[in-house]
Parts: sequence; C-alpha cells; structure tokens
Amino acid sequence: MTDIHQAHTALGDVAARTLSNATKTVPMMSTITPRWLVHLLQWVPVEAGIYRVNKVKNETSVAVDCSSLDEKVLPQTFVDYEEWGREYRLNAVNTVLDIHTRVSDLYSSPHNQIHEQLRLTIETVKERQESELINNTEYGLLNNVAEAQKVKTRNGAPTPDDLDELIARVWKEPAFFLAHPRAIAAFGREATRRGTPPPTVTLFGSQFITWRGIPLIPTDKLKITGNKTNILLLRSGESRQGVVGLYQPNLSGELSMGLSVRFMGINHKAIASYLISLYCSLAILTDDAIGVLENVEVDKYYDYT
Repeated sequence: MTDIHQAHTALGDVAARTLSNATKTVPMMSTITPRWLVHLLQWVPVEAGIYRVNKVKNETSVAVDCSSLDEKVLPQTFVDYEEWGREYRLNAVNTVLDIHTRVSDLYSSPHNQIHEQLRLTIETVKERQESELINNTEYGLLNNVAEAQKVKTRNGAPTPDDLDELIARVWKEPAFFLAHPRAIAAFGREATRRGTPPPTVTLFGSQFITWRGIPLIPTDKLKITGNKTNILLLRSGESRQGVVGLYQPNLSGELSMGLSVRFMGINHKAIASYLISLYCSLAILTDDAIGVLENVEVDKYYDYT
C-alpha cells in the first residue's frame, strides 16, 4: 500500500506552471554605466561638424591703467587674435544592427525585439562615446592636458594634499573631479586615515563624495594599469572658458542629442538592418580648464585603530 504521505493531495508546482506566465524583465547588460561625464558637460551644437577655438595672442600685453585725478595720458592698446584657432571635427561612433524579421515578427511579446535590440546597442554606443571623450588620441581629455596642468602624486596613493594641488591648477570655478571608482575609494581611505573623511553631496539622485566642495565623479573609462590610474579635474562650460562637449544637431532619424537611428532596408535573407550613428567630440577652451593627477595608486589599504 502506498504511504498516504507520499501521494499528491493537490496540484503540484511543476504542473501548475504549465498554465502560468512568468513575469520577464527586459535584457540586462552589466556594461551599462551612469555615464555622469556626459550629464555634467555643457553640450554645444556644431554647424557642419567643425568647432573652432579662437584665442588671444600675447594676453598679458593688453595695457590698462588705474588713473588718479590728474590728466594722465591713458595707454593705447588692442587685443590681437591668433590667426587660425584649433578646429575640432566631430567623430562618429557607428554600427549596423541586424535583426531577422522572423524573430521580430514571432517573438516580440511581451517585449518588442527590435526595441530591445536597439536599446542595448545604443547603450553600447553611448558607453563608447564616453570612453572616446576621455581617451581619444585626438580630442580626448587625457591626451589634451597641458604639461603645466599635470601633477604627480607624492607617495602614490591620492591624498588630500594631491587633490589640493590639482585644485590649485584648475582654480577658476572647478566643476568636478573625474576618477575610476577604485581611485575614489583610495582617496576616501587616505582622507579617513588623516581624520578628514570626505563629505557627500546628492547629484541626480545619487550620492557622491566631495573634496573642498567639489564632487568626485566615478567612471570606469579612466583605466587602471598596474594598479595605477589618473584623476582629472575639469571646469565646464563655454561661458567659463572650460570644457565643452560637441554634437551635431538636426540629424535624420535623430533620437537624442547627436544620435540617430536609420532603417537601411531588408535584404534577400529577410534580415532588417538599422544604422546607428552618434556624432560627438570635445573641446578644451583654455589650458587651465583641466588638470590631471598622475600615478594614482589604488591598492593601498590600512588597519584603522
């Protein structure tokens, strides 16, 4: 006789699931980041894909006078311009997304396959955009810091003194530090070790630690090589003669700033193709708009007592 305790007395879970629908998320991708740099920069629309930065020659030779009450002869002066400023050309981050029409026709419930394929591809394109803004050999931040604006750490780890030295180089309305999350953690350890734990501030609904009131913004696009990295400090905005992002407005198929998606057609294998393009660049308007702390070590830890 079968033990009554081993027999089913109600419908089991496995059989019951044949009549139920699982609640499904959209596809998740761990490489997606907040991309704070893009949010914090001022973006300037560029006509015909070219942005020219004009400067003044012999800036200290412009003569002015603070006169007393006598009839002193006033100095005569003029402001001369460089004959040809540096021109920045927009770069394109491009890719072509292919989707089989059979897949998009049959498997688009509850989530639209074309929409999700485009969303994840666009996220990847935007991640590449932020990386190029920092690392591009032509216009990237790291490759356009003037020699006078480069600071090296005193003892490897990023200390409050090191960040103060960086602030002294970018002292005209500095906007934010930009650093790898591990570099920010390393600075937090050094500041805490000295009895000056950095305060926090809320931006975009998220918490950031600060130093001298300037937020330290995390990005994984500042690479770590051999446990060493860099920390940047920026002044942002055209009116502040800082750093500005550049984009092309009024694109065909524009979805967001500088980003367009265009349908390219369906081939004889029933595969639909979409061209995704993002046009961007970056300009540093004056040398003192950016500084970098180099040789930042991120692997020093302490036992707090």
